[in-house]
Amino acid sequence: QVQLVASGGGPVQAGGSLRLSCAASGSYYNNYCVGWYRQAQGKGREGVAMVDIFGRTDYADSVKGRFTISRDNVKNTLYLKMNNLKPEDTAMYYCAQYSHGSCGSLNSSPLYWGQGTQVTVSS
Repeated sequence: QVQLVASGGGPVQAGGSLRLSCAASGSYYNNYCVGWYRQAQGKGREGVAMVDIFGRTDYADSVKGRFTISRDNVKNTLYLKMNNLKPEDTAMYYCAQYSHGSCGSLNSSPLYWGQGTQVTVSS
């Protein structure tokens, strides 16, 4: 059974930073594209960042230059470093595993996802 456990969210002031982590178990994590998506209250799912098995990354335009996704294939852990946070980044952040090693669209439906970690940015 695949488990993805996200952590690292919390309240932060605008301009601040957070690092989200996602620990994966029960899957061949290294063989798949993984990423983060977010969902703000009352809004739909938005793909934030993805990284494929070769380390190639893709980001939503709204976070380019501010967020960095990385994966540790030894620790089976995914990270999202978020800098210069803005109030519009406030959302529940979910880590996800997709169905292939290469990543498709940022808004692809994930195969598995975790329970989410809340990020709240105040102005």
